[in-house]
Parts: sequence; structure tokens; C-alpha cells
Amino acid sequence: MEELIVIPILFIGLPWLIFHYVTKWKQAKTLTMTDEKLLDELHDLARRLDDRLCTIERIMTAENPNWRQHCLPDQTARIEEELSAVRSRARSTSRIRSGE
Repeated sequence: MEELIVIPILFIGLPWLIFHYVTKWKQAKTLTMTDEKLLDELHDLARRLDDRLCTIERIMTAENPNWRQHCLPDQTARIEEELSAVRSRARSTSRIRSGE
């Protein structure tokens, strides 16, 4: 009697359960129109904030070229070292790509 219950569960219930959740996972992977609209708005906001920050930095640099060192005296040297390391890595990567 148990075999009559187990066999339909294995061959009908289990595949239905698996396919049901696979379908749900596939639907959850896609972005809805609301999600896309929100991402576009966030991207625009981030771009505007970046533009504002660049404008403020330009104004401050025009008034005082060493303002970063006054704001971050201990971190300025570390930031400049990291920046030069990133630039040297970028140069070596571009040389490798160009075949030099």
C-alpha cells in the first residue's frame, strides 16, 4: 500500500515541485520595469552627485591647490602611492595588450 503512495510522489510530485521552483527562480532573475526605472533613476542621481563633487573639488583646488593635504594630512601620501600603483598597473596592462 505504501508503494502506491510513494511512486506517484516520486514521479509526479517531486518533478512538479522542482519545475515549479525552477520557474520561480527564472522569473526572479529578470528585472521588472519598476526595477529598471529605479536603477535608471539611481544612475542619474549618482552621475549628478559625481558632477557636483567634481565641481566642488575644482572650486576648492582653484582656491587652494593643497586643500586635500590639509583635509587628509596622514592619508594623502598613501592615496598618492595607491594612485601611482594603479596607474603603473594600467600602463603595464596596456603594453601587454598592445604587444610591446
